[in-house]
Amino acid sequence: MTVRRIVTVSAGLSTPSSTRLLADRLTAATERALGDKGIRAEVRTVELRELAHDVMNAMVTQVPTGELPGVLADVADADGIIAVTPVFNASYSGLFKSFFDVIEPGVLDSVPVLIGATGGSPRHSLVLEHALRPMFSYARALVVPTGVYAASEDWGSGDGGARELNERVERAGRQLALSAADHEKRDDDPYGEPVAFADLMSGLGT
Repeated sequence: MTVRRIVTVSAGLSTPSSTRLLADRLTAATERALGDKGIRAEVRTVELRELAHDVMNAMVTQVPTGELPGVLADVADADGIIAVTPVFNASYSGLFKSFFDVIEPGVLDSVPVLIGATGGSPRHSLVLEHALRPMFSYARALVVPTGVYAASEDWGSGDGGARELNERVERAGRQLALSAADHEKRDDDPYGEPVAFADLMSGLGT
């Protein structure tokens, strides 16, 4: 069976977290849509709050440590990425931005990305278009058309807001699945083993 690797990044800071809840629902929708195509999803979910120290160290030293190298390698190998952040001051969280800042340039080139965000008010829904979509577009990622924002009122049961959220989640999952199914792997791994120092020195005499 064909396999597609999906990395879900959740920047929620609490437990439980509405950000993680949305990330899980988007992941499940993507898995279902891939399954409908006869494709198995191999999913890794990343809680950024558990990597906060490693991310900050990498920002300062430019050297990923701890669990971060493995996560970055999975991102580089992903066929699709689900990225969900809480809204702080009308934008993505600092931890969310810092994580994507430590990813090497070019890693997200042509990688399908589904963007999502959570907040207390529907007024912050434009964060998807004025903050997240431009950030990933700058990285040359392929951002799927449907982004999903969930306000507090969207989590109610049986009302129009909840139904609309479900519809957006399913539509976004289908779009990511379609793009991930067609994704072609990179030939190089930016997080692979570096060239040995002795090998580099040996080339200086040629």
